[in-house]
Amino acid sequence: MAEVFRRDKRVRFHHCDPAGIVFYPHYFVLFHELMEDWFTEALGEDYAAFVRGGHGLPAVKVECQFLAPNPVGDVIAFELTLARLGTSSITMRIVGRARGLECVRATVVAVHSSLNPLKSVAIPERLRAAMERFVKG
Repeated sequence: MAEVFRRDKRVRFHHCDPAGIVFYPHYFVLFHELMEDWFTEALGEDYAAFVRGGHGLPAVKVECQFLAPNPVGDVIAFELTLARLGTSSITMRIVGRARGLECVRATVVAVHSSLNPLKSVAIPERLRAAMERFVKG
């Protein structure tokens, strides 16, 4: 049984458009924050140190469905699992729920990369082992 990483994120005023709901690009920022929290809290790899150490995990493909609007003040309960763990890539499944409704669903493919030179590299074995717990086929 795969583990699920869960984190609540509150919708802030700065996330919203003039209609008072999340402006869709801000969901992508929330997804990245969720991934950073997953690294630090669940994988035992401080994401800031990971980046300062010359590594990155940029998104190369994102598919997203916006299912219900989230107004300022909503708390979105996000869940992150992995659909795939490749040699250098991961495919994250992210689901967000608020007020009893599924409001956003995304699949994000990210590639483990060195930052200098900028190129894909294999995920280190200790990080891969930590990620394997979250693979949900």
